[in-house]
Amino acid sequence: MTEQPVHAATDHATRVFVDHRELLFSVVYNILGSVADTEDVLQETWLSWAARTRRPAARQVDNPRAYLVRIAVNHALAKRVEIDRRRETYVGQWLPEPVITAPADTGGGSDAADAAVRADSASMALLVVLETLTPAERAVFVLHEVFGYPHTEIAEILGRSPAAVRQLAHRAREHVHARRPRYHADPRLRREVTERFLSAALGGDMEALLQLLAPDVTLWTDGGGKGPATSLRPIHGRDAVAGTLLAVAAGVGDNFAIRHRWANGDPSAVLFDEGSPLAVLVLDLTPDSHQVCGVYSVTNPDKLARIENP
Repeated sequence: MTEQPVHAATDHATRVFVDHRELLFSVVYNILGSVADTEDVLQETWLSWAARTRRPAARQVDNPRAYLVRIAVNHALAKRVEIDRRRETYVGQWLPEPVITAPADTGGGSDAADAAVRADSASMALLVVLETLTPAERAVFVLHEVFGYPHTEIAEILGRSPAAVRQLAHRAREHVHARRPRYHADPRLRREVTERFLSAALGGDMEALLQLLAPDVTLWTDGGGKGPATSLRPIHGRDAVAGTLLAVAAGVGDNFAIRHRWANGDPSAVLFDEGSPLAVLVLDLTPDSHQVCGVYSVTNPDKLARIENP
């Protein structure tokens, strides 16, 4: 006689969690930058949520969305400690794990679902900047700047005063905007520049590559000691970046294919070698020209394992 209410409560808890899972994934991923760790946090969030709903005397949650976000964010902040510890022994540079959403449309169009995913995704360049924030600053920035949460609600989520949250938000915003101006190039332009960039790099055309690169361009590569990383530190400057890219491209075989996708809301190129993902390439453009100011290349196979080649 007591099993039916328990099953009913579990079913309701499951429906509520599934309804909010996409939001929870987006929030946590933007705090962590790792899909595997995000999935771990979502599992912990589900276990916490399910355990609460099974307690007979538990008070009904008036706002499940807010409650789940609070659980997820606090689990994510705890996970950051583990991630930061792993980063101490990570080989070479670290870039966020790319989230590939859908093929990029040559006309720049997309459906409503893909637009929603991109709207909730911090770009690769922004995620790199967010890595320089403290965990609390990053959580506040993501919740306020990316998802539009008011400071008062963030204060409840983090268990801090609104004044403390506003201070964290101010520090984070100043830090991010100093390193990452608010600018978004037209997706069609980024797709066009990406195609020209790959043509020049893979074709060994130094002159064309130098024309595409801004004088102060920076190259970030992440092979994790397993993929074809090019440097333990970012490479700065047009000549150094072009030389490095051509040297790496010379070692790429003839059996690769290029697929254009959305990665973290950015038009990107995914290189496949005999059907397996080899690299995800994202370019950042200067606000006042069509030149490339940032090149982000992820080749760590652990970070590419979820990418499929249709």
